[in-house]
Amino acid sequence: LCVFSSLQLVSLLLIGIAAWGIGFGLISSFRVVGVVIAVGVFLFFIALVGLIGAVKHHQVLLFFYMIILLLVFIVQFSVSCACLALNKDQQSELLEVGWNNTNSARTDIERNLNCCGFRAFNPNETCAADCFRTQQCKPCAPIIEEYSGMVLRFVGGIGLFFSFTEILGVWLTYRYRNQKDPRANPSAFL
Repeated sequence: LCVFSSLQLVSLLLIGIAAWGIGFGLISSFRVVGVVIAVGVFLFFIALVGLIGAVKHHQVLLFFYMIILLLVFIVQFSVSCACLALNKDQQSELLEVGWNNTNSARTDIERNLNCCGFRAFNPNETCAADCFRTQQCKPCAPIIEEYSGMVLRFVGGIGLFFSFTEILGVWLTYRYRNQKDPRANPSAFL
């Protein structure tokens, strides 16, 4: 049951962090927050299916839980390894692609980090930062790159830790699923 609670913890953390980000105005993109909350709710329901399957000793629910948990493990392990394997140049490229493809994230970053532009400040473009009024803004790339490596290592490490608890959950579910239910035929265990 501890594996089910760790999956529930991850799902509640995702929902809580998304709500916190939108509540404090750090994220204004409802699409990003919606996806994070949807993933959190999905993981919560999967954990609930596993918990009900374990309590009821329901073979089909446990099998469904085991397969979904294995798929979540594969995705989470892959993303965690990718976060940990990115070097500075790849991080910079990824940040620039994200910067060029999202206007709402760009506005949030400029407003929160008080910077304008990605590599260079252009006073002819609009900017949401307070420094834009004085025309003395720094470019955002150095500020973002300073934190991106730390954030990627943190996210990759946490994801790697929880991915190993998920593979433990798959193994335990497999073991528990193949045990006989003592409530089905109590005399079989005498």
